[in-house]
Amino acid sequence: MRDESDIFEVIRTKKGLNIPISGKAEKTFGECRLPDLFAIKPTDFHGLTPKMAVKESDPVKAGTTLFFDKIHPEIKFVSPVSGTVKLINRGERRRLLEVIVESDGKDDCETIEIPDASALDREKTINILLESGAWTYLKQRPYDIIANPDDMPKAIFVSGFDTSPLAPDVDFVLTGMDRALHAGIGALMKLCPVHVALQHGAPAKICTNHMHVNHHYFAGQHPAGNVGVQIHHILPIAKGEKVWTVTPQEVVSIGNLFLTGKLDFSRIMVIAGPSVEKPMYVRYKLGASISELVKNNVKEGHIRYISGNILTGQQIEPNGFVGFHDTLVTVIPEGDKQEFFGWATPGFGKFSTSRSFFSPLCKKRQYPLNANMHGGQRAIVVSGEYDKVMPMDILTEYLIKAILAEDIDKMEQLGIYEVVEEDIALCEFVCSSKLQLQSILRKGFELMIKEIG
Repeated sequence: MRDESDIFEVIRTKKGLNIPISGKAEKTFGECRLPDLFAIKPTDFHGLTPKMAVKESDPVKAGTTLFFDKIHPEIKFVSPVSGTVKLINRGERRRLLEVIVESDGKDDCETIEIPDASALDREKTINILLESGAWTYLKQRPYDIIANPDDMPKAIFVSGFDTSPLAPDVDFVLTGMDRALHAGIGALMKLCPVHVALQHGAPAKICTNHMHVNHHYFAGQHPAGNVGVQIHHILPIAKGEKVWTVTPQEVVSIGNLFLTGKLDFSRIMVIAGPSVEKPMYVRYKLGASISELVKNNVKEGHIRYISGNILTGQQIEPNGFVGFHDTLVTVIPEGDKQEFFGWATPGFGKFSTSRSFFSPLCKKRQYPLNANMHGGQRAIVVSGEYDKVMPMDILTEYLIKAILAEDIDKMEQLGIYEVVEEDIALCEFVCSSKLQLQSILRKGFELMIKEIG
């Protein structure tokens, strides 16, 4: 049978790195009850100024507005479950950290009136997404911020595969969701052209029924599955241009909204990593506490819980909450034990990108990687190590230097509009200077937004 990708050009990225971390989940579902507590965290959204719409002890339904963007009040952040607002956590200067809802188990849901598909236009589609809270799924490039409904982007991009460490298999996750996928893509096409990136040589359920969707095929190591890499090779972003992105499971949620009038908060999630007893896929919900996921399923020792993957995820507590856009919980050892002779050992059991140990000779070996950085921060050295894992025409070292110098003109010339944190995460992983490149890049974005908008 002829591969559909034979009809199209395959974009092959030659640079990158697949991190061989152990603890990948098999393609089977495990049993896991839903927790009682769920949270929506404003800290998951860059550039957001939240304003509360509820108080502690208020009853809510799934879809009830918890808070909204003070600058764009039409952008609402809603509860994923019905129940009661249990706690509103604030940090320094009363910064809103999270709104915690205790579920009543009833799944009462706010409903939206959906007109016939033939009557839907761009304005009505935007209004439905805003009213339901689904608009918060749409992120804007550059800067990786929530999309502005007043903008007209060049396109919406959906990555149909994920190459990040221990990531869930998108095709397996989308099994049985064809109708919702079709409806979700149809709704997004009301906004602007839609591009879907697929992995060459792999099965792909996503969007194959939409003849007017732009399909693209990629082959290569991580970060070939990053939507930013795909945009760079298909429709690069110039100054003044915008592109929106959305994940496949969020497309399904949007599709179910337009099919039923109710926003779908269910998610297929994965718990994986070297410190997990039984890595598995589970049926969970957006914003859920990971307490049930990790109960009786982690190994003994000093371990770290991460919402997301090891490159870009956020560290959380054992009873913390899954990030808004995350579908992976990674559990790894802290790696804070002293090693006998350290770097001077042969290192057969250590992964190395610089061939400092003998481990690269074992091509298919998986390693129980931990959170130890194996060194401290030092001055940046132009060594070309970033270029080996960056499959974009961007001089990462010079871009980082331009950000540190706050040279906006250089930042623009060196491609700051085309990258977000996940696109340079591998550079941070291989960085011998141990620089926090993702944090530096975010500071660059904040400067650009402040000076240019």
